[in-house]
Amino acid sequence: MEAFLVSTGIVALAEMGDKTQLLSLVLAAKLRRPIPIIMGMLVATLLNHALAGAVGVWITSLLGANALRWILGLSFLAMAVWIMIPDKLDDDDANINLSQYGVFATTVVAFFLAEMGDKTQIATVGLAAQYSALFWVVMGTTCGMMIANVPAVLIGDKMATALPLKLVHGIAAAIFAVLGVLALMGVG
Repeated sequence: MEAFLVSTGIVALAEMGDKTQLLSLVLAAKLRRPIPIIMGMLVATLLNHALAGAVGVWITSLLGANALRWILGLSFLAMAVWIMIPDKLDDDDANINLSQYGVFATTVVAFFLAEMGDKTQIATVGLAAQYSALFWVVMGTTCGMMIANVPAVLIGDKMATALPLKLVHGIAAAIFAVLGVLALMGVG
């Protein structure tokens, strides 16, 4: 249960102001169909984070406990720094062509691609490696993504201006820093 709760909290915080949250706003404004957008986000996140989590579990099987501890600790500290750098939505991510796909398929493809190499995908790899609980990490990171992005779809750009993103990023960075230090100390 700890893997689920930590994964949910970290990703929900890390996702605030992230490019996939910005993509949620763009999709909501352009497509104006919240249910297929939300379902597309869910499917894309489950697929992307299941792959990322599997990589985390695979890495665990390759490395010894000491090497894994250092890699995870340093990775979590790097995530703490990375979270403080605001994301921008790339033109490629925002360029949505509905002529070939429906709202659901467009959202799945756009979200899956936007998550490749993103903070939350990298966090999922590290969390799966740390907890060795693939199912609970993927469920947690997916839940965290949905907590952050569903309101962006439902409320739109009004939400983005109401959140103190520096505070949210600071809290997420602090959590990653604590996880990094704990991993380096061999705790958890």
